[in-house]
Amino acid sequence: MESVSGAARVRRHEDVKSAARVLEVLELLGAEGARLSLADMANTLSVPKSSLHAVLRTMESRRWVETDPSGTLYSLGLKALLTGTAYLESDDLAGIAGPVLDLLAEETGEAVHLGRLDHTDVVYLAKRESRHALRMYSAVGHRLPAHATALGKAILSQYDAAEVQRRLNWPLEALTPSTVTDPDELLAQLADARKRGWAADEGESSVDIRCVAVPLGTGHGGGDAISCSAPRSRMDDVRLSEIAAHVTEAAHSLRTLLKRLGEH
Repeated sequence: MESVSGAARVRRHEDVKSAARVLEVLELLGAEGARLSLADMANTLSVPKSSLHAVLRTMESRRWVETDPSGTLYSLGLKALLTGTAYLESDDLAGIAGPVLDLLAEETGEAVHLGRLDHTDVVYLAKRESRHALRMYSAVGHRLPAHATALGKAILSQYDAAEVQRRLNWPLEALTPSTVTDPDELLAQLADARKRGWAADEGESSVDIRCVAVPLGTGHGGGDAISCSAPRSRMDDVRLSEIAAHVTEAAHSLRTLLKRLGEH
């Protein structure tokens, strides 16, 4: 009986190990956003190519990953897209935010985002494009360090200094020359955002892009916010204040909708 029990424990351990390997592959391909070779993934994950190849063959057969025509480069598959889409469809906030984001984009003419804090990053849950030809790059599912974005700083402004220190990875990464990496300076910015109700990004995640964001609350294990972004050439200080008012109004509308949803 002991030998059977021991064999069962080994099988359970291998099952858990295999499941973890699958998740590591999905997370790596999702983070890279590009096709990777078997050797690249094996080196990054520090696993033998032979065992990783077996995992990839299973994932490919289930459409979680797919290969290029040469069969040597891997990327996320259709099943990953379907699962991600199902997440958004089942999320209360993403489900009701559409009309509010549409109106905000129409009022401002600029790019509008709904974002959620995920560990140390902000992930875009929804986006509305700017009507202008000159615009910033972004996409649903794209993630950026929270400290370098208006969305992230808006969400972090809802926490005290100790919680902010706990939630971020120190030292902070500089994405541009303007990214705030000094702890005291960042905490001071968050205090200002808390007082006025909105946070700003002064070219800290993308050079020459200014952004305003307003928090929606600290649910979902991290928090949510909406933002409006534009090139500096279209957003001087006066325009930034005007857009901040629009974003604040949109955030109020979303909070009201969420509250009504919770009452039913």
